Order: sequence, then structure tokens, then C-alpha cells
Amino acid sequence: MGFARDIKLNKLLLFFSVMKKSVRLYITGTVQGVFFRGFIKENAEKLNVKGFIRNLEDGRIEVFLEGDSDAVNKMIELAKKGPRHSQIRKVEEKPERFQDMKNFKVLHI
Repeated sequence: MGFARDIKLNKLLLFFSVMKKSVRLYITGTVQGVFFRGFIKENAEKLNVKGFIRNLEDGRIEVFLEGDSDAVNKMIELAKKGPRHSQIRKVEEKPERFQDMKNFKVLHI
């Protein structure tokens, strides 16, 4: 009985791990001074996506996103569009290891 329960538990854990996604984005364009960080944070909280966003010294924005795969994919699409006055020229996307973050933060360097 214990063996069958362990197999079911392992399948359940595998199912949930497949449903999770982590990604790091580097966004280039007119992204500072146009409420981009607030836009991303607000949408991440609505979609229950965790991670962080911060301005980089070279003018890009770095975004780390993790959570449900569908929600993270929606956030990637939102980041590619940005808020009204942003102009996104390039989005670099890098898969990351899931870190089980507890919230979404705006970091300041």
C-alpha cells in the first residue's frame, strides 16, 4: 500500500513541477521613467507571479518571473508590450531554475 501511495505522490509532484516556470528577462528600449516597473509588479501580483524587477545601470530592465506556466507566459507577453509610453526594442529571455519566491518585489540598485 505504501509503494502505491509513493508512486501517486511522485506523479503528483511531477505534475506540479511541470506546471511551474521560471524565466529571466532583459528588456531594452524606453523602459525607465514610464512606469514600467510598476506596470510589471501590478500585473505580476494580479497573476500570482513571483520574482523581482530592477533597473540596470546600462538602461535595461531585468525581470525575474516564476509561477504557474500560463501566468508566467502572460507576463512575458505583457513585458514585450509594456505600459503605454514604453517602447520595447528587445527582450532577451533566459530559462531559470525555480526558486520558490514568496512575492514580487521592485529592487533598487
